Amino acid sequence: MELILTAEEQELLFGILEQRHRELQKEISHTDHREFKLALRKNEKLLESILSRLRGALIQELRG
Repeated sequence: MELILTAEEQELLFGILEQRHRELQKEISHTDHREFKLALRKNEKLLESILSRLRGALIQELRG
């Protein structure tokens, strides 16, 4: 899947994802239920992967 965003849309999406990542980390630290915590950690890893790829795309766009 390819998604084409304007620079403004990319910045907004990146900011929203970073904010959710911070919230997710807090939620993980406050969760005691083991299975729920594992599910949150899985989501955190997926979100980190998306953020990493988006960050790379933003850097390439700035250079190019």
